[in-house]
Amino acid sequence: MTPRSRDTGPQRYRQLALLGLVQLLAMGLWFSASAVVPELRDAWGLGGSGAAWLTTSVQLGFAAGAVLSALLTLSDIWDPRRLMAGSALLGATATTAIALFAESLAPALVLRFVTGVALAGVYPPGMKVVAGWFRTGRGMAIGVLIGALSVGSAMPHLLRPLGGIGAWQPVLLLASALAVVAAVLAATGLRTGPHQAPAAPFDPRVVRRIFADRATMLANGGYFGHMWELYAMWTWIPAFLAASFAADSSLRTTPSFASYLAFGAIAAGGLGAAAAGVLADRLGRTVVTSWSMVISGACCLAIGPLFGGPAWAVAAVCLVWGFAIVADSAQFSACVSELTEPEYIGTALTLQTAIGFLLTVATIRLLPVWEAALGWEWAFAPLAIGPALGTWSMLALRRRPEATRIAGGRR
Repeated sequence: MTPRSRDTGPQRYRQLALLGLVQLLAMGLWFSASAVVPELRDAWGLGGSGAAWLTTSVQLGFAAGAVLSALLTLSDIWDPRRLMAGSALLGATATTAIALFAESLAPALVLRFVTGVALAGVYPPGMKVVAGWFRTGRGMAIGVLIGALSVGSAMPHLLRPLGGIGAWQPVLLLASALAVVAAVLAATGLRTGPHQAPAAPFDPRVVRRIFADRATMLANGGYFGHMWELYAMWTWIPAFLAASFAADSSLRTTPSFASYLAFGAIAAGGLGAAAAGVLADRLGRTVVTSWSMVISGACCLAIGPLFGGPAWAVAAVCLVWGFAIVADSAQFSACVSELTEPEYIGTALTLQTAIGFLLTVATIRLLPVWEAALGWEWAFAPLAIGPALGTWSMLALRRRPEATRIAGGRR
């Protein structure tokens, strides 16, 4: 079988489906503790600051793991399949330890940090595996991967009502079990593709070259604007929904309803990422990312005034927002994979995610401050700054000559 036939044959789609399943199952670890904040408030006397730290600690761990991986070029000198499998097992172990042994916030934060470090070894290497299988259709393929990540991240909000409102340990244990399955699948089923670059030598100058490349950094600029918005929305939309429904005494909803809608809003990104991936390969990455950020930025401004309003209107905006907010995500990574040195794609993608997740720490921590000062009616509005700057960055990239390397010349 020739490399060309392998590139266009069914094997790459089987590998994409398997990789998507690995990501979906492993990423349930991300919000496993955040989803059960209402239960932890009672069990640990958790306050608003502690609730924010449950997610922030994961973001910091992910950023630390990604920075270390980028500086040591681990994604390019190690087999990404083994890196993903070992990392998923580490994350599952840390999350299980919270469920079985943690009785207060402090040890949980340490274990959540370890979980974030572990997830840095699952997500970016997965994008490198995709790049090894897909030279054409890469936007669609990474879109499927990001879609699986979105659904996986939403999973704890589905596990919570299914496991029973009020019981927090089952959610963490179920998420851990799914991550163990992900590790087994990664170790036994994933294969490297025909376009996978051979293991590269350690080169400490790679990071400097990435920062010096104007086109790559413009693609990163779009990603950074996207990340300013994304995880703050994912973290706080469940609290917004619960408070909004509680503010309208005419509504007869249950805590489960808010959890199901939060799951739907986050999981809608799975459809958005996959659909945008197909469109970006045909219409161009800068076009699709710009429109996605315009729509998601508008939702940042529209959702607040609906606080306490009709449930159908709140749900509609949340679902549109959840669809659009992730639709652009895969295309920033696809751009970097097409613009950077092929043998160091893993490092470039890991560096991109490291900086992006550091930005999420700021907005996750700031949003409750904005809510206290402005109320839920305007708490999400400052997030619109990110999509605005990200759109500018992608349109600037579109005008550069290097943009002809993106999506087969479709920019």
